[in-house]
Parts: sequence; C-alpha cells; structure tokens
Amino acid sequence: MSRRAQASAETGVPGTGAGGYRVPPQPAVADVNRDRGQDRHRDRSRERFQGGAAGAGSGAARGEHTHGETPLPRSRPVVQRASVRGQILDALRTALVTGELTPGEVYSAPALGDRFGVSATPVREAMQRLATEGAVEVVPNRGFRVVERGARELAELAEIRALIEAPVITRLARTVPVERWAGLRPLAEATVRAASSGCRAAYAESDRAFHGAVLALSGNEQLVRIADDLHRRVQWPLGGPPTPRVRAELLADAAQHTALLDALIAGDPDVLATVVSDHFAAPPPTRPRHP
Repeated sequence: MSRRAQASAETGVPGTGAGGYRVPPQPAVADVNRDRGQDRHRDRSRERFQGGAAGAGSGAARGEHTHGETPLPRSRPVVQRASVRGQILDALRTALVTGELTPGEVYSAPALGDRFGVSATPVREAMQRLATEGAVEVVPNRGFRVVERGARELAELAEIRALIEAPVITRLARTVPVERWAGLRPLAEATVRAASSGCRAAYAESDRAFHGAVLALSGNEQLVRIADDLHRRVQWPLGGPPTPRVRAELLADAAQHTALLDALIAGDPDVLATVVSDHFAAPPPTRPRHP
C-alpha cells in the first residue's frame, strides 16, 4: 500500500482509492485564508474582551477606539462656556444690587464684555437672563437698560412675597421639629454679619439663602423657585455706596431673621405671628440712589 493510501486508510474515510479508501479532498487556498482570517478576528475580539475586563493592556481599557465602535464627534467645551456665563451673571447681579450699574442707563454687551475681560456673547446671554428676571430690559440696536424701580412696584412685590411665604412659615411652625429650625441658626447669623458689613450684595445673597432654606422645609421645589425669583426682583436695583442709614436698615431686617427662629424654636404662635407680619409687611430696605 502506498503512503497516501496508508494515510487514507488510517483516517477511516471510505473511498474508491487503493484498498477501498481515498484521500479526503484538500480545502481550496481561498477557504484556508478565509478560515485563518476568522480565527485571527476571534483571537483579537477575545483579547479585547479579556483586556477590557482586566482593565489593562488593550485599547478598550485605555479608552481608545476599538474595532467596530463608531467614533463620536469631538465635544465642545460646554462646561467652560457655561462657567463663564455663570460668572458674568453673578458679577452683573452684584453690580446691579450695589448700584454699579445705574438704573435707567443703557449698557451694551461689547462694552460690558470689555469691562469684564470677556467677549460680548456671555455678557449678552447673561443680560438676557436678567431681562427675564425683570432687572433689565432690551433696547433694540443699543443694549440693555437697567430697570428703575418705583416705590409702588417694590411694595407690590413685597406684598406678593408676604402672600406666599407667610402662610407657609405659619404652617411649617406646626409640623417642623425644633431641631430643624435650630439648624438654620448659622444662616440667620450670616445675614447679621452681612448686614454689619453694609454691603448690599453680600446681604442680598445671605438673605435669599436664609429664606430659601426656610421654604425648602416644605419640600415644595416650585414654591422655593418662585419665591426666590420674587425675592430677587425686590432686590433690583438698589444702587449707590453703603451709608449708615442703609446699614441700619439691613441690621434691622437681619435681626428679624433671628427673632423668627427664636419664635419657631419656642413654639410661640403669637410671637411668631407678630414677627412674620413685621418682616413681610414692611417694605424692603430702600434709599435714594444719590445720598
């Protein structure tokens, strides 16, 4: 028997060759190459899976592009842009409260951009936000005019705040534990320190933080948001440098925060009613723009 016939006999494949057996047909070259390619693909896939699971040694583990993954477009620096806009918005709010931006005056986005060392775009976006809050109004082809508050408008806003906040505080006095009220003491003390500095911007922020924390105990996020918007509108704009009269007004307002907490902790409804009435019925601290 020939070597080929002997090899064929050992395979046990029936055929018509010598000894009743034949040699199995050899695969075509193309089929061999195809099978080898599939093997290599499976090996690479296995390596990627194992490498990703192990956390090292593969492109997937390093966050690189891998086979079969659709590349994502490069993202724009949205976070940085939003951060700049937020900083400009805070700076403009401070300038409004302190009177650095004069009521009735028109300011352009490019001029304010030069002032803050940024482009006009984030300034324009911030001013548009302030327009929705009622602090400024758009002047076509010129810029933004700082809104002038009249005594009647401020009184109306204060009345709306009283209608919203006073009943909520009275209701919370019956349900909120004493320790929760005591936890707000640092915020009340912060308003006193801000008032002592005579800085309207600092007091405005601490005042809103205290009232927001009180209303947050209701668990009503919409209430907190609406009340904060009204509170901010009352604070626009109060221009001019601090004077002793302004500092005294701020200290009196801050002292009511401490008195409010004292009444809530003591659980005295009569004292609470008096403090709430005084705090919200009185007009917000104001003074002429030109002392």
